[in-house]
Parts: sequence; C-alpha cells; structure tokens
Amino acid sequence: MTETSPFRRRISTSDQVSDIVDSVKQYARQETIEPMKGAARWVAVGTIAALSLGISIVFLTLAVLRLSQDLGGNTLDGSWSFVHYFITLAVVSVLVALSFSRISQRTLAKGTAS
Repeated sequence: MTETSPFRRRISTSDQVSDIVDSVKQYARQETIEPMKGAARWVAVGTIAALSLGISIVFLTLAVLRLSQDLGGNTLDGSWSFVHYFITLAVVSVLVALSFSRISQRTLAKGTAS
C-alpha cells in the first residue's frame, strides 16, 4: 500500500544527489575543520603559556641567585661560592615541583567526553 500524499512533492534525482553532496560537505567540515581550529587554538595558547613560564623561571632563577649572593655577602665568597648555586637550585626545584603538582589530567581533559 503506497499512498502518495498530495502535499509531497517529488524531488528529482539531481536534487537528491546535490543534497547528499551538501550534507557530506557539511559533515566533513563539522568533523574535521572545526576540531582542527579548536586544537590549533589550544596549541597556540599552550605554546604561549609555556614560553611565558620558561622565561619567568629563568628570570626568577637569576633573581634568587642575585639575592643569595647579596645576602651572603663576603661570608660565602672564594671556595664557598658554589653554595649560592645550590641554594638557587633548591628554590627553583621546589617551585618547579609545585608547578607540576598543580597540573592534573582532569583539568587537561575538561572539554572531552569520557
């Protein structure tokens, strides 16, 4: 039993093919180009953040070293001058460990479905 409704219009084969091609194009754009734009944006922001963090760690390291040398005065000069570098290494190591402890997998995968 096939009844044709007077409100249905017949779509030609070329219109059907055109609709399918348009649908495939939209689907491909939605599933490839849009996620790539989002990933590129995420990588760009991450790169800028990593560079900023790296530069700030270098400046912080120099600041801690100079502070240690200024506060140490003449006490740690000569054969004890290496102590300033160990103090700097210890302070920067603690700060790097603190930074890494704040990074979690949950916050990195916040936008994805599990």
